[in-house]
Amino acid sequence: MRKLKITEMNRLNVEEFKESDKMPLVVVLDNVRSLYNVGSVFRTCDAFRVERLCLCGITAQPPHTEIHKTALGAEESVDWLYFKDTLACVKWLKDEGYTVMSIEQCEGSTLLQDFRVEVGQRYAVVMGNEVKGVQQAVIDESDGCLEIPQFGTKHSMNVSVTTGMVIWEVAKQMMLC
Repeated sequence: MRKLKITEMNRLNVEEFKESDKMPLVVVLDNVRSLYNVGSVFRTCDAFRVERLCLCGITAQPPHTEIHKTALGAEESVDWLYFKDTLACVKWLKDEGYTVMSIEQCEGSTLLQDFRVEVGQRYAVVMGNEVKGVQQAVIDESDGCLEIPQFGTKHSMNVSVTTGMVIWEVAKQMMLC
């Protein structure tokens, strides 16, 4: 086996990306404090052609050196909006017809592997702060919660890793089947 060169991967340029069809998924970052996590989420959103990223509360916005360090330019390709308040973002998304799912450990949450997307439906997933998770008021406004099973001693995972896992599961159902 030979590792492919970047020139052999036939990747889209930014203009082609902007014009391409996107997966009907919005990722919402609820007060994510690490700029490196924000950049990593931008890069993952680019990889899967996520429709939009919503940056809320204290979540930093481009342009920023630390975001660029992990986004590697994805902050230029992925459409994003800023909301001062995550709850306002969730209400806007619901008014726009999105099903909003918070990624959090909650009573009655659905395990990620059991979640099924509906054909033709648009989704938004809310990712929480690295310490406090998704705000309770945002959970209350969400249509449901998705939970990733964990089997170790820690009660959470890094927000950018979690985002990648959730996007992958949604992409498998929306784009790859």
